[in-house]
Amino acid sequence: MKISTRRDIEAPIEVVFAAVTDFEGFERQALRRGAEVRREDPDGSPGLGSRWTIRGRFRGRPRELEATLSRYEPPEAMAFDIRAAGIEGRLEIELVALSARRTRLRLALELRPNTFKGRLLLHSLKLAKGAAKSRIDGRLEQFARRLEETGTPLS
Repeated sequence: MKISTRRDIEAPIEVVFAAVTDFEGFERQALRRGAEVRREDPDGSPGLGSRWTIRGRFRGRPRELEATLSRYEPPEAMAFDIRAAGIEGRLEIELVALSARRTRLRLALELRPNTFKGRLLLHSLKLAKGAAKSRIDGRLEQFARRLEETGTPLS
């Protein structure tokens, strides 16, 4: 299953990249939403191999997800390899400077099942793909709006 979206942001590419690499801010946001987040790499600085374990409820069941930073090319791109029970995937984030003060942010999420249970979960997600894309678009819109207005996307 693939979901992708993009958004143009009225901010320089360096500012947008700093915002999308505010890992501590995203960790706090996940904690506020009820997830348990554990950073696995000891030094805490962003770079290849940075890893997180995230536990939370999804579709009424407790789930655990591992995310590993597998591509890190400031200020243009980064990608995370994702593993969960029965599913693996990749989240890619790419930035393109459209001008000195405007940046295009593109997100692409690809998920693949590696077990029968994972196949069932992905099938249910495919049925709700439109709603999932709308939710992602809404979060990206909120992220961009806050970044444009305050210079920081996370509260």
